[in-house]
Amino acid sequence: MTIDSYANRFVCDLVAYEPGKPIDETARELGLDPSQIVKVASNENPLGPSPLAKAAMRDALEEAHIYPDGGGFRLRCAIAEMHGFGRENVVLGNGSNEIIELLCHTFLNRQTELIAAEHAFVVYKLMATLFGAKYVEVPDPGFIHDLDAMADAITADTRLVFIANPNNPTGTMVDQQAIDRFMDRLPEHVIAVFDEAYIEFPDNPPDTLKYVREGRNACVLRTFSKIHGLAALRVGYGIAPAHLAELLQKARQPFNVNAIAQAGALAAIHDTPHTKATRELNRAGLAYYEKAFKERGIEYVPSHANFILVRTGSGDRVFRDMLKQGVIVRAMSGYKLPDWVRISIGTGPQNERCLEVLDAVLAAMA
Repeated sequence: MTIDSYANRFVCDLVAYEPGKPIDETARELGLDPSQIVKVASNENPLGPSPLAKAAMRDALEEAHIYPDGGGFRLRCAIAEMHGFGRENVVLGNGSNEIIELLCHTFLNRQTELIAAEHAFVVYKLMATLFGAKYVEVPDPGFIHDLDAMADAITADTRLVFIANPNNPTGTMVDQQAIDRFMDRLPEHVIAVFDEAYIEFPDNPPDTLKYVREGRNACVLRTFSKIHGLAALRVGYGIAPAHLAELLQKARQPFNVNAIAQAGALAAIHDTPHTKATRELNRAGLAYYEKAFKERGIEYVPSHANFILVRTGSGDRVFRDMLKQGVIVRAMSGYKLPDWVRISIGTGPQNERCLEVLDAVLAAMA
C-alpha cells in the first residue's frame, strides 16, 4: 500500500481549484513578451493597486523582520468604523476565501450540510468536500440564486447557506426583497453567509449588514482583492455578530494576515478616488461589451460585477484559441457551463483587444 491509501479520503476526493492562467506561464509557453499578453480571466482590477496602498506597503517593508499584529487591531478598527460596527464584529482572513474555510472548520462535519446555488463559486463545494459534509446544490433559473428554493432545501442538518451576491461567475444579483424573505425563513441552526466580493460595483446593492446589526445568524464576506486592486496580498474579512466572530477567531491561524497586507488594506480603505475610478472604468467596460454582444447577437448575462459571462460555444476551445493569440479568458466548464467563457473587465485597450481576438476565434469556429 502507498501512503495515499492512508490519506483523508475527503482530501483525496477533492478536485483542486484551478485559478486563471498566469501571465508569466502563458508568456513562457508562447514565447511572448509578458507585456504583450492581455489577462482578463481572474476579475482583477485593471487600474492596479491603490496608490495610497502602494506607498503604505513600501513603508511597511522596513519592518518586515517583525511579526505582524496577529489581532489586526488597526485594520479591524478601520473596517469596523467604515461599516458602523465594533472591532469584535470583524474577522480578518488571508483573502475572504479563508473566512469561507473558517466557517466550514467551525460548523461542518460528516453529519452536516452546506447549501449553495448551482452556478455559484466553486470553492463552496471544495470546502464541503474537504470537511466531509453534504453539498446541496440548488438550481438557479436564469443564473440568479433562487432563495425561496434554497430556503426550501434547508433541513435539520443544514449549517451554512452561501449566497454569493453579486455571484461569481454569472454576475447576477438577488434583490433586497428576496433576501429579506429568505432571512425571515432562516432557522436558528443555520448561518446565512453573504459572499460579497463584488458588492462595491453595483449601484444600490442590497443591505445584508443589517442582519448582523440585528444579531442574526449572518456573516458578510468582503475582500480587498477587487475594487481595491490588492489581489496579490490576499486580504479579506468577515463581519458577523460578536459571538459568531469569536468562534471564527478561534479557528484561524495566528498571523494569518501579514503586516504588508494589513498596511496596504488600511491605506486602501481611505483611497476613495481609486475606488471611484475603478467603478467608473468598470461601468464603461461593461457597457462596451454589452453593446458589442448585442450587435453581434451573442448571448450574455447582464452583470453587476467586474466581469461578464458570454456564450461562445465550446468555452474550452475559445479559451485555447484566444490564448494562442495572447488573450487569457476563463473557460467555464468547471462550473457546468461548457459553452460559456467569463471575461473580466479591463482597460479600454484591453477590452478592445479581447473583443478583436474573440471575433476572430468565433469566425474561425463558424
